[in-house]
Amino acid sequence: MKDTTQVKRVRFVVRGLVQGVNFRTYTVRQAEARRLTGRVWNRDDGAVEIIAEGEERELEEFARWLEQGPRMADVDSVERSVLAGERRYRDFAISYGPAN
Repeated sequence: MKDTTQVKRVRFVVRGLVQGVNFRTYTVRQAEARRLTGRVWNRDDGAVEIIAEGEERELEEFARWLEQGPRMADVDSVERSVLAGERRYRDFAISYGPAN
């Protein structure tokens, strides 16, 4: 039987009180728990940006978590856009600038 699972690449921009509350560290943990690959970094405008790669079901679960974030965060909004291209990352890690 052929595996029809398709990997997607998604860019998220999370706005609100999301810097200075360990958002990136918790994002890495949540992504790893869902076997996603990608990067997360703080933006100069106070948002957190994420490139996540993986199966659609896990990306949906991850997106739901992003809407809440860790306990100390106060998420106002989550923007999402699907990116073209193949999987680029082997792991999920904190980055210090744009990763795509």
